[in-house]
Amino acid sequence: MNSSTTSLQRLLDDASNGKPQVYDELLRHACERLRLLARKRLHGFSDLRRWADTDDVLQQAMLRLHKSLAEVRPPTVAAFFGLAALQIRRELLDLSKSVFGPEGIGANHHTDGDGSIVTEQAVMPASWERFNELTESLPEDERQVVELLFIHEMTQEEAAGVLGVSLRTVKRRWLAARLRLGELLQAEQEPHP
Repeated sequence: MNSSTTSLQRLLDDASNGKPQVYDELLRHACERLRLLARKRLHGFSDLRRWADTDDVLQQAMLRLHKSLAEVRPPTVAAFFGLAALQIRRELLDLSKSVFGPEGIGANHHTDGDGSIVTEQAVMPASWERFNELTESLPEDERQVVELLFIHEMTQEEAAGVLGVSLRTVKRRWLAARLRLGELLQAEQEPHP
């Protein structure tokens, strides 16, 4: 484990030993990594970027995460990052529904490059939403690897340290997850009789 992972695990251990006030420190310690995650996830919602920026998403997701930490005690760094990824995902999906829903500000128009408003039904980024749903359907060990490598942009070595498994195990889970996601996507694209 690297020093950052060790520090996060120490804070999680302190929280599980009856010191819930350390969650504030934990969130401060993980803030930059979570900001990168929020930026990356928001990038997948290109239509939404007009209405919200990374810090908007991060702030709301951090509030969600802080609230959930009062009830959920993640025992490991991997579980903590999984919970953080879930809160960011939920914030983006709720924000999309709010902006592009029937009563949302972005529901019936978009602005062209010249600033003129064109009436058109806005499209929620369905492919990114579907990827999130498919990722959620993966077995826990594969989902964790996808979140750490793809979403949190960790190296395979970092992910192995966070998960407490060998590099070989991370590579095996990463391959299995990609194959499973590919099969699910292919099955959706095949015509049904």
